Amino acid sequence: MASTFLTRTNSSSPSNANITTMSVWIKLSKILGSTEDMGILGSNAGGGYSLAGASQIGFYNGGLYVWLLNSSGTYFKQQSTRLLRDPNAWYHIVVRLDSTQATGNDRIKLWVNNEEITAWSTTNDLAQNTPVNINGTNDIRVGRYTFTDGTHNYFDGSMSHFHLCDGQVYSPTDFGEYDATTGIWKPKTAPSVTYGTNGFFLKFENSGAFGTDSSGNANNFTVNGTMTQTIDTPSNVFATFNALYNSNQNLSNGNLSATNTTSTWNSRATTLAGSSGKYYAEYKVASPGTSYHMLGVGTVEDIDPSTHAGTGTGTVAVYNDNGNKYVEGTDSAYANTYGDGDIIGIALDLDNNYVYFSKNGTWQNSGDPTSGATGTGGISLPTTGTYAFTESVRSTSSSNSKVDANFGNGYFGTTKITSPYNDSNGIGLFNYEPPTNFLSLCTKSLNEQEYD
Repeated sequence: MASTFLTRTNSSSPSNANITTMSVWIKLSKILGSTEDMGILGSNAGGGYSLAGASQIGFYNGGLYVWLLNSSGTYFKQQSTRLLRDPNAWYHIVVRLDSTQATGNDRIKLWVNNEEITAWSTTNDLAQNTPVNINGTNDIRVGRYTFTDGTHNYFDGSMSHFHLCDGQVYSPTDFGEYDATTGIWKPKTAPSVTYGTNGFFLKFENSGAFGTDSSGNANNFTVNGTMTQTIDTPSNVFATFNALYNSNQNLSNGNLSATNTTSTWNSRATTLAGSSGKYYAEYKVASPGTSYHMLGVGTVEDIDPSTHAGTGTGTVAVYNDNGNKYVEGTDSAYANTYGDGDIIGIALDLDNNYVYFSKNGTWQNSGDPTSGATGTGGISLPTTGTYAFTESVRSTSSSNSKVDANFGNGYFGTTKITSPYNDSNGIGLFNYEPPTNFLSLCTKSLNEQEYD
């Protein structure tokens, strides 16, 4: 969401001012440092951050926290010692506020993926029978809160299944469950919960109206900024660029855009990788002027973030400047050059150990990704192993270097692909039609091809 957030003003009194439950699934786009703040939900009267009745749920100094200010100006705060630092994972966050409880540490409860948070770096129990305000007659902001110094702290990542239940006491099992096959914690898409007067349910499924409330209350929100829709969900996680790499590249757009402002090569691989099956991805060059790109694949243990793709053992890449292929550091003629605005498709066949490259829908070197064991026009993978997609970008004195990736989400940066093509299992959305039986790199595709 980055600098995007949703707003509404509650004009009605809450069902119960002292009780509310929030449930949301989030996927972070950055690794939060120990001094970083990020808002999930903010609420205050009249928009003032220091006014009585202000409430905040989010990250403070890297830990999950709840911050409430009562009518007398006294604040109550719980801040976890646990840090959430996996940019590829969906986290289920449940916050239950119930000031009617007799015991102080029962009045603010937090869970992550059905595991209760019990270790706090800061704790200041909510006073008994204090209004929690998040469900009150306040301004509500999803994806942003304003902290005491007046700065706005935005959520940076993706959200899904956002529930606020006014006056209701619920637990994580009311919103999620364990998958009977995989054992993974997953959302209940239609939980049996009550929302009360000021509650809401944001599915974020309507790209034309992200603020639509699906609770039945019609408590709709207004979108501020530009929000993009993702088909990356807690039930099916898509690959992104891996933010854990020690690379000088700057990531944006949900870690699907990589920019290098330096004149040295830097690389990143995807968060997901496969050892069998067939996968398809697209990169769009987004660098005006002179810049350098090397796009390809590599075994996860051999991709070096401090140099360019195609250098190390088990790596293959195509260079934009001359169209040459690089296989473990050795280059030779292969494809056409490519530049700003061009879309490079990569078909990775791990069943037959070939990789193919296309430019704007035309397979290079007369390649045929469906040729199987013959590998017509493809590049033979130098080794077997677990392969990820990778990219390398290097800037020049005249321009920065940037690439936008589409691993099936249907966007390049913030631009939605018009009339997209599905992959063979109907999940991914691409600018050009993927070869038959080549799938987007996501957990459902990996489960289908790696384990079936």
